[in-house]
Parts: sequence; structure tokens; C-alpha cells
Amino acid sequence: MMAPERESAAEVAAKLRDRDRRTLARTISALERGGENATAILGAVKALGAEPAWTIGITGPPGAGKSTLVDQLIAHLRDSGDQVAVCAVDPTSPETGGSILGDRVRLRADHVVDDGVYMRSLAAKHSLGGLSDVIPGAIAALELAGWPEVILETVGVGQSEVDVARQADTTIVVLTPESGDDIQASKAGLLEVADIVVINKADRPGATQMATSLHIALSGSRDAWSVPVLQVVAADGQGVAELLEAVRDHRAYLEESGMRYVRQRRRRRSELERHLTKAIEARVSQLLQSEEGQELLRELDEGRRTPAEVTQRLFEDRQANHAS
Repeated sequence: MMAPERESAAEVAAKLRDRDRRTLARTISALERGGENATAILGAVKALGAEPAWTIGITGPPGAGKSTLVDQLIAHLRDSGDQVAVCAVDPTSPETGGSILGDRVRLRADHVVDDGVYMRSLAAKHSLGGLSDVIPGAIAALELAGWPEVILETVGVGQSEVDVARQADTTIVVLTPESGDDIQASKAGLLEVADIVVINKADRPGATQMATSLHIALSGSRDAWSVPVLQVVAADGQGVAELLEAVRDHRAYLEESGMRYVRQRRRRRSELERHLTKAIEARVSQLLQSEEGQELLRELDEGRRTPAEVTQRLFEDRQANHAS
């Protein structure tokens, strides 16, 4: 099969709709590389339309056991007959720029050979929020390929992972009893985006006390949803069934209240803002590299112009050119 770069965007999208797994893998790789081809493919994917997947975000500090929890969630979803895709955002290799972990390195053997499970590792690259910039496009491709539920697991970098809430329908924050000292620091970050809080490794001392503290910290949540705090031992599956039930309760709440539409709209606008920011940054770079831009930079360096004046001069000239 030819790579997506050698096929038309419409052909790629059609193969995705036919659930071609190789096309799905190559499409996500093309989206990671970016460029005009990726834009065309994503446009063709969106044009065909698809039933939105339910996205479950798993976030939390390093060592919380997020990957083990994801593995258990997959097992329970499959036991229920559900198909599930996983996008695991991994640390970026400083040498290659790719993800350090392999696509299936964290899955148990029976999941690897299960046609009802799809796993993809994505490099975090320069995304400060712990999520790869390609995630929105990857979700769209998965939706067209017929994956009804998508789990997003973020790279373990602590509080900066709050960006997961922009892409997930249900955000699960995973902590451990040892995270107790960090609750106050997390309150302004991870806890604010939590739809469900999981205390993993709850067989360790301090789990019950931490659960009580979290219930107090989360009282008076941001909307009508009351954030549950669940104690789980992911290593042996304890409490995972209750977690999945909480996810389904949250889904019912979002759909019945109309909040899912609100989150989807917020997600699309956030994605637009990211694209606009990138386009503006690229345009500004071009302007500064121009002959006039270099002259203005020299005047700035010599103290003959202020940053505000340089900005005004660059953009006023362009506006005047467009007007004429």
C-alpha cells in the first residue's frame, strides 16, 4: 500500500472509513510530520464526518501508575465488548525528536493481538501541556476509522499536563497517597481540570486520609458535577470497575446537561487559536527576516526604536499595502 503522501487526501480518508489499520497508522504519522499534506488529509477526514468518540484523558504526576491504570481500563472495556484506541504521549527523544517508548511497549500481550484495541505512541515534542500537538487530528482519524472510545494518556510531567482537559470529554487525574503534600500545589492545576480523581496504589498508608482531604478540596466544584474521589489499586484491578462506572456516569451527565457540546465548541476554538498562533508566529518570522525587518531590528538594537514602534511599523506598512 502506498503511503498517504502518495495518495490523494480523499483516498486516505476513504480507507480510514473502511477501518484500514495501516492507513490509520500512516495517516497519524503524516499528521505528526505536518505540512500542507497533513492539512489536506485532515480536511478530507473532517469532510466525511464521523460519530464523535468519547475521549478519556488520563493525567497526573510521574510515578502515579497511569500506564498500569490504562491497561486495566482497556481490559474492562474489552470485557464489556467495547472497542478502544489509546494515544499515549511519550517523552521526546532529544536526539531523534520521536517518542522514546514504542507503540505497544506498555500493553499486555493479549491487548497487542486484539483487533478491538488500537495503540499509538506520540512524541510530546514541544507541547507544554503534556499532549502532542497532533492529538486533535489523531482523534479525528480514529473517529473516522470507527473507534468509539479513545484514551489519552499524557507524559508524566506534573502540573503542566492540564492541557489534557482541552481534548478529553472525561479527565481522570491520577494521584498516589504519597502525593498528599502536593495537593495544595495541584489545586491550581490538575485538580481544577479533574472530572474524576483516582488515588492509585490505595493499599499504601495514607490513602483514606488523602481521599478525605481531596473531597474537602473539591467541594463546591465548578459545575453541577460532583467530582468523585476513588481509591484504586491498578496493579491488581481493584476499584477499576467502579472507575469505569464513574466515567459512564460523567458521560451521561455531560450529554444530558448539554455540557458535552460546550466542551466540544471550546475544544474546536482552542484548536483554532493554536493554528492561528502558529500562522502568526511564522508570518512575524518572515517579516523580521525581510530587508525592512532587519533594518528595524538594527534600529531597535541601537536604541533608536522601541519594540512597540517596530511592531507598529511592520504591521502598518502591511495594512497600507493591502489597502492600496
